[in-house]
Amino acid sequence: MPIGNYDDVTGYPLDPEVQEDILQKQTECTFIWGPKTGWAVGVLMTYIWKDGSFWVTATSQRKRIAAIQRDPRVSVVVSSQGTDLGPAKGITAKGRAIIHTDQETRDWFYPRCAAANIPTEGKLQDAFAMMLESEKRLIIEVVPEKWITFDATKMMLASIEAWREMGILD
Repeated sequence: MPIGNYDDVTGYPLDPEVQEDILQKQTECTFIWGPKTGWAVGVLMTYIWKDGSFWVTATSQRKRIAAIQRDPRVSVVVSSQGTDLGPAKGITAKGRAIIHTDQETRDWFYPRCAAANIPTEGKLQDAFAMMLESEKRLIIEVVPEKWITFDATKMMLASIEAWREMGILD
């Protein structure tokens, strides 16, 4: 269906299989939380997408840890930029953060986090994983509750159709 203007772009969500593809291929997200001041704060973080949750890590002295202990509501934003899916596909997940400190989670997470940061297996990847191991390190699971997605390719196709109907394009 052609588009008349860009006031409402909610009709261009990602298809579920494209969303899953982005979540599997991308390794970087913006992690957003609400501090006491009320001003939302976000940082870039490496993430792992596993079992329907985002997994990130930080040490206990980071301000985001106290904030999510106070209020576990967070958001995670992921872009398709840098993947073979091209730019202009976005995912925002609103969810709740769960802090993990158990060894079982550390055992699977650290190697996967190292691989996301250093894609070539070997000594550097092993060293990265080893450096993650510390008493202060926590692993944060974000369980999505609401998704907001956008596929600019769909919007552009609707725009082209509208421009053709207007006689702007042949």
